[in-house]
Amino acid sequence: MASSSVPSSQPARPPRPNLVFRHLRGSRSPAEFAAAVRRAAREIGERVSCDARYVHRVEAGEIRCPNYAYERVFLHMFPGRTLTDLGFAPRSSVRGRRTRAAGDQPAAPPENPANATSETSGASEPYETHNRYDPYDPHDHEESDVLRRAFMTGGGATVAAATLSPYGLAPEASAAQRPVRRAGTSDACALEEAVRRIRVLDDRHGADGLYRRAAAPLRAAYALLDAGATRQRTADRLYSGAGELAISVGWLAHDSGRFDDARSHYAEALATARVTGDAALEAHAFCNTAFLARDAGRPREAVRAAQAAQRAARPLGSPRLMSLLALREAGGWAGLADRAGCEQALIRAQAYFDRGPGEADPEWMTFYGEAELEGLEAQCWSTLGDWTRAARHARRAAELQDPHFTRNITLYTAELADDLARDGRPEEAAQAGMRALDLLGEVQSSRVRSMLSGTSRVLLPHRRTSGVSEFLDRHASLPRMV
Repeated sequence: MASSSVPSSQPARPPRPNLVFRHLRGSRSPAEFAAAVRRAAREIGERVSCDARYVHRVEAGEIRCPNYAYERVFLHMFPGRTLTDLGFAPRSSVRGRRTRAAGDQPAAPPENPANATSETSGASEPYETHNRYDPYDPHDHEESDVLRRAFMTGGGATVAAATLSPYGLAPEASAAQRPVRRAGTSDACALEEAVRRIRVLDDRHGADGLYRRAAAPLRAAYALLDAGATRQRTADRLYSGAGELAISVGWLAHDSGRFDDARSHYAEALATARVTGDAALEAHAFCNTAFLARDAGRPREAVRAAQAAQRAARPLGSPRLMSLLALREAGGWAGLADRAGCEQALIRAQAYFDRGPGEADPEWMTFYGEAELEGLEAQCWSTLGDWTRAARHARRAAELQDPHFTRNITLYTAELADDLARDGRPEEAAQAGMRALDLLGEVQSSRVRSMLSGTSRVLLPHRRTSGVSEFLDRHASLPRMV
C-alpha cells in the first residue's frame, strides 16, 4: 500500500508513455537532453534540476503534466508548441480545474506553499510549484508529487527522504531514530529524491558543507530496510536507493578528505549490492572505491577495484560506464608508475567513450562527459609527471565542462594551475589559480583547497613573477576550513 495517508483523487492506471517527447529528444541521451533543459532554463532565468531520471519519467508517462517552471522551459525550447503538442496531458485532467485559455501565462507559484489552498496542495497535484528545501535556489522546482505529500503528512517517506530542512538535508539524527512502518512506493520515491538532491547540491557547491547533514538520511534509509517493504519491487528499489545514498554520502566524505568514513560508506553500499545481487550498484560501489584508493595512496587496490567494477558492469551494456571504469583503472596504473598499463587503460576508455551514450547508462553518470574524460586523463598524466600533457587535458576539461557542474570546473581549473606550476610556467599557473580562487566563493571542497595549497608551495620561489605574488597573497588569506 502507498505510504502516504492522503488518498489520490486519480484512478489507478498504468502510465501512458510520452512518445512525442521521446521523439523530440532525438539521438541525444537522457543525460544530454537533461543538460539541454538546464541550459534552456538558464536562458530564461529559470532554475530546474533536470537530470536523466526526470527525462526517463517524462518519457515513461509518469509525469503527465510538468510543473510551471518546467512548462516555461519546454515552451522556450520548442517555440510555437503547447504542452499537449509535447505529449503532456491537459493541466485540467490532472488538477481538476479548467484549462488555461490560450495565450495565458503560467500562474506564479504561491508565496507560501505551506498555506496554499487545495489548488496547490490537493492529493492529485503531481507537481511541486515551489521548492522550500534548497536555500541556494528558492526557485529550483522539482517534480515529485509523492515526495511533496510525504513531507506534508509526516509518513515514513519523511524519514526516508531525510526530513529535509531548508538546506536540503536533515540537520540532526533524531528523525532517523523514530520507528517506521513497512515502507511503500512513496518511500522509495522519496529516498531516490534525497539521493538526487545530494548530487545536485554537490555539483553546485562541493561536499564540505553537506557531509555532516547527510548522515541522518543514510541512517533513516537503512531503518526503512529494517522495517521491511510492502512489495518485493519496492524492497528492491529501497535497497538500490539506500546503496546509492551510501555511495553519495561516501563521496561527500571522500571529497571532504574523510577517507576512512568514505571507505566505510562505500563498503556498506557494496554489501547492499551483494545482498540483493544488484550488479549496477556493485559496479558503482567498486568505481568509487577505486577512486578513493587512488586518492588515498593505494594504487594497487585502485586497479583491483576498477577491474572488479568492470566485471560487474560488463553485462549492463553501457559503454560510457565501461569508459569511466577504464579511467579508474588508468588512475591506479599511473599511481603504480606503470605508464604502459595506464596508456592501455586510457585507450580503452576513449574507445568505449566514442561509442556514445546509451539507454543503459546509469542515472548517476550524468556528470560523465568529454570534460570529465579529459579531466581524469589529466590526473593520470600529472601522476606520471608528464606536466605538459596533463596541463593540456586539464585546460580542455575546464573549457568543455557544463556550467551546471561548478565544482568540477573549479577542480579542473585547480588541476590546470598545479600542472602549469610544475611544468615551469608560473605566470600561467597564477592566472589559473586566481580563476580557481574566484570559483571557491561558490564551492566548498577540501580536495580543491588542498590542490591549490600544493600549487602555492610550488610557486613560492617565483613570487617575483608577474601575477604570482597576488595569487600567493590571496591564497594565504583564505579562511581556514572548520
